Amino acid sequence: MHALRAFWAITWRELLRFVHQRGRFVAALVRPLVWLFIFAAGFRATLGIAVTPPYQTYILYEEYITPGLTGMILLFNGMQSSLSMVYDREMGSMRVLLTAPLPRWYLLSCKLLASTFVSALQAYVFLAIAWAYGVQPPPLGYLKALPALILGGLMLGALGMLLSSFIRQLENFAGVMNFVIFPMFFLSTALYPLWRLQESSPLLATLASYNPFSQAVELIRFALYGQIHLYALLYTSVSMAAFLLLAVWGYHPARGLTAARRG
Repeated sequence: MHALRAFWAITWRELLRFVHQRGRFVAALVRPLVWLFIFAAGFRATLGIAVTPPYQTYILYEEYITPGLTGMILLFNGMQSSLSMVYDREMGSMRVLLTAPLPRWYLLSCKLLASTFVSALQAYVFLAIAWAYGVQPPPLGYLKALPALILGGLMLGALGMLLSSFIRQLENFAGVMNFVIFPMFFLSTALYPLWRLQESSPLLATLASYNPFSQAVELIRFALYGQIHLYALLYTSVSMAAFLLLAVWGYHPARGLTAARRG
């Protein structure tokens, strides 16, 4: 019961922060909507995507990038949650949270689950707007995409948590994020199919294939069309576990990055 109360308190705090910061919600939607309404209009085309193996389904570019833009919401919100952790650490509330009589990994996992829940809400709002715009996957795909959204949000949130463990000051956050968000987003399959990248640069295609964000996007893309991408599922799950373990180690006061900074 004590662990459940702690989970509910952390989740409720994240929801209250999300409700009170309406600008954060609007900003999270404006970015992908601009890409969907403007960028996709300039690159309107029909792409052949094997979303129904072994057959090839031809979909519009707007339908292709919508899962990628949904992943953008998860990516930016994961980094935003890490920013809030840096702020909480400077204000002292993170120190109070981590000194609770519960395992540190459990408290950090609760924080990660709460931020992922907020990310999933934002993603479904974007998918609803995209549906009104004309991007309409199968109705059952919205339900099947929920596990993919949760797993992708957990993976990206764990990455943001790992980054926040070694960011000392809030002022350094923007510089670090510029070297994480934009390379992960543009060097992925969110905007272009992998075969397009292979035609232009095999090296970029190789880097994109090993990008965890690419696999999270592919997991969401296939789930929206009722399919399971087993490789993307495995890759995203392993990445999430690795990032979370490293984040828990980084926040450990005796042997993590906190101890290294003190030394």
